[in-house]
Amino acid sequence: MTVTIKDVAVKADVAPSTVSRVIANHPRISEKTKKKVREIMEELGYYPNFHARSLANQSTRSIGFVMPIQRTNLFKIHFFLK
Repeated sequence: MTVTIKDVAVKADVAPSTVSRVIANHPRISEKTKKKVREIMEELGYYPNFHARSLANQSTRSIGFVMPIQRTNLFKIHFFLK
């Protein structure tokens, strides 16, 4: 089963929003709390789901491009062989 922010928050005795702020390295969270939460995260094997974060932020920080040629012919073009 996947470990969630809520699981980390319960074990660390903090709010889920505090765990989120620790992940984001928010300056208003004390170093003591950050250390405690990060230790619990490591102990439970929690890691942030970056796909979920990109959905929440509405930003993937990814670039895509479309090429008007078939994939099989892509590397036959002289431009790509240099």
